[in-house]
Amino acid sequence: MSSLRDGKKLVRSPSGLRMVPENEAFYSPFSLDEPQWVPDKECPRCMQCDAKFDFIIRKHHCRRCGRCFCDKCCSKKVPLPRMCFVDPVRQCAECGLISQKEMEFYDKQLKVLMNGATFLVSWESSEKSEKTVCRLSNNHRSLFLDGENHYEVEFSRISSVQILTDGFTPGGGNSRATGMLILYGTAGKEEQQQLKLTATDDYNGNRKLSVTWLSAMHKAVKLMYESRDQ
Repeated sequence: MSSLRDGKKLVRSPSGLRMVPENEAFYSPFSLDEPQWVPDKECPRCMQCDAKFDFIIRKHHCRRCGRCFCDKCCSKKVPLPRMCFVDPVRQCAECGLISQKEMEFYDKQLKVLMNGATFLVSWESSEKSEKTVCRLSNNHRSLFLDGENHYEVEFSRISSVQILTDGFTPGGGNSRATGMLILYGTAGKEEQQQLKLTATDDYNGNRKLSVTWLSAMHKAVKLMYESRDQ
């Protein structure tokens, strides 16, 4: 059943080849929809440098924003995993920079989330803390918590996260992350539930991985909010 739900298919769009879930309900919460391209008749000039399009200066559409540019202003091909493109695609300078920054999340932070980290986990309804391994599912749609029991939080139902720190460092320095509060909803319930993660040593005595995981989780939720606001 799981393999059916997580099945992928190759589709061709005007922007390029995309590897997308067979069921639209199982898109990653970080994914973005392809933009509507600005119609050719509405953009006689480059929307960056104002060069007039003709037989020599050809127009190109940025695959991320859909606007029209000349080749000089839209020459770079950059990976765009948030739209499931198989190969790097043409993007304008502004969008290309954004996509390049997001690649750090896909290359590093997403892997950290999926590998998991160890925390002391407690729910708002209970004072008991349980040593738990938290990790993001392979399809990015669920947060798995494995301790004495197995719990799942649907990622798209997370409404807010708050990084907990050890206080402010004198002189304006960075404080150290010690945990996270996660507010999320569940099917069939109106009230939000709160989950508290406290960084702790893993089974190898390493706490650094938990702190790195918290940073990656904060970035992941930010990307999800951007997808919602698209």
